Amino acid sequence: MNLVAVDYQADNAAELFAKSLHETGFGVLKNHPIQKQLVEDIYQTWQAFFDSEEKFDYAYNKDTQDGYFSKSVSEVAKGFKKKDIKEYFHYYPWGMCPPALKAQLADYYTKATGLAAELLSWVEENAPEEVKANFNEPLPQMINGSEQTLLRVLHYPPLDGNEEPDAIRAAAHGDINLLTVLPAANEPGLQVQRKDGSWMDVPCDFGTLIVNIGDMLQEASGGYYPSTIHRVINPDGADMTKSRISLPLFLHPRPDVKLSERYTAESYLQERLRELGVI
Repeated sequence: MNLVAVDYQADNAAELFAKSLHETGFGVLKNHPIQKQLVEDIYQTWQAFFDSEEKFDYAYNKDTQDGYFSKSVSEVAKGFKKKDIKEYFHYYPWGMCPPALKAQLADYYTKATGLAAELLSWVEENAPEEVKANFNEPLPQMINGSEQTLLRVLHYPPLDGNEEPDAIRAAAHGDINLLTVLPAANEPGLQVQRKDGSWMDVPCDFGTLIVNIGDMLQEASGGYYPSTIHRVINPDGADMTKSRISLPLFLHPRPDVKLSERYTAESYLQERLRELGVI
């Protein structure tokens, strides 16, 4: 397994990108349309938010899953007992958000969702005919009108050495959704699991875009596009004192979309949220 950044502007970008997703569950893009400055500005403004007491004014809504999730209610990855060492904010266009930060996030959400729809078309166009036949509707159409696509602003705080034994920033897990679109974070740590069980660092050059398959697309494609296990490891040495911000966009279909004979998007999501213990 090897991950090489694909030039978004290359003539064969769609083919190379889909091939990487098929072979590894991950794809990395460079020279893409999301501006580095926009991402950098979001990292800076949200670092200030997570450093403030204001975050507690936006405690998450258990029914709608929007708002601020503190370290005390952070996720436990499937199959693990220790909470991840992170806090985060769930942004939906319809959900709560600090007024001073909303325009910036809304702008990013629109741009990233638009690019993600294009990437879904690349995924579909470069799948074998027998895989395409399994899709109950075109992949980009699955997200039309969806209010479930989630932008998560993630903050992995500095480590002080008093963390629970075996707890890490994000334990090994797969994503639930169709595609996850992630600008390279401001610090390294993201790893993907190879087929032999070993771990490989995901390229994290600032300005690249990391995309991975989620379980829903694995389900819809009959496994042709694999949802690969990944994690965020704890830093060592001086890097322990640094925060890490990341900005994953989890691309979700409408609840009524039929993923397979077994699942709609809604039934799949509810099953996984129960497993994660967040509902």
